[in-house]
Amino acid sequence: MGDTGKVMKALKMRKTLGPIHDSLRVPLWLRCFAPLLIFMLASTACSKGSSSTPAEGAKAGASARAPEPVAAPPTDTAPTDSGPLPQIDSKRAFQYIQEIVAFGTRPMGSENHKKVENYITSHLKGDQVEDDAFTADTVEGKFPVRNIIAKYPGTKDGIIVILGHYDTNYPLRNIGFVGANDGGSSTAILLEYANHLRGKKRDGYSVWLVWTDGEEAVRQWSDTDSLYGTRHLAEKWEKDGTLKKIKALFVMDMIADADLNIDRDTNSTPWLLDLVYQAAERSGVQSHFYARAGAMDDDHLPFVKRGVPSIDVIDLDYGYNNVFHHTAQDTIDKLSPRSLEIVGNTVLEAIRMLDRR
Repeated sequence: MGDTGKVMKALKMRKTLGPIHDSLRVPLWLRCFAPLLIFMLASTACSKGSSSTPAEGAKAGASARAPEPVAAPPTDTAPTDSGPLPQIDSKRAFQYIQEIVAFGTRPMGSENHKKVENYITSHLKGDQVEDDAFTADTVEGKFPVRNIIAKYPGTKDGIIVILGHYDTNYPLRNIGFVGANDGGSSTAILLEYANHLRGKKRDGYSVWLVWTDGEEAVRQWSDTDSLYGTRHLAEKWEKDGTLKKIKALFVMDMIADADLNIDRDTNSTPWLLDLVYQAAERSGVQSHFYARAGAMDDDHLPFVKRGVPSIDVIDLDYGYNNVFHHTAQDTIDKLSPRSLEIVGNTVLEAIRMLDRR
């Protein structure tokens, strides 16, 4: 209940106490102090922060509502230090988006989808790359699905996973939907992370980058028509024991909006949300995080359901009232290299903080 509701409740209490105050059966001391007591209760209610209401249907299609405002930032969870902050090359990452968008719409099973697969793997030559390829049986027929996994070893026992989908929305394939933000930005930031990670063994946990496929629904978002790639991968990793080794899992999605505001996803692990906020504070970019809160349906859910600490790093409010999400207006001119820099550096700093735990 928010502040207004609490005040109204206090006023109702005052109306209830009125008749009692007038009753001869009420002691004199209570009649004298009842108004003061009511005033104190109302004042206390007004001093507390209001709570947020989770959004409905987030990341579930073009009609999804943007998350509601949230009042207060999270509590810090780990000490910071004076070490150098990580820095990605945001201009290079933005160039990746431009090159990806140039392929056009990229839904599962399309020729352009295959071109993006080859584009990703061409940037990973010399890296340790694995495929999780399978055939998805969907409401629109069978589709080839391919998760691309690049592994970068570390000195500590454990894995940090970063996911980002590269497919575009299948139902929008005939309207020229190029998914600059929704599919393009996530593909690009992982390519830039690969540049950052390759060449030497990490002084920390191993990091696995996963370009996920089949994130989008082929007809209408539901538990069975969405997240084809990650549902398959989570099941596979559960069976082979990989899930037990994952210390944290990050999903990167819709992160390049020029008007950047990362949502606080209530389906994510709370301590990871707090850790990312602390990392943002260290760079002085916390104003771009958590002004809204809501429950997101995204690639992290199959892992959340299996107990893996996970976070969805997403700005769902894309354009005023989310007007660009899942429309042909999701184009490169709506994006900014600065947004990629803010999110890219913040997540790398959060990973560095995890390494120090």
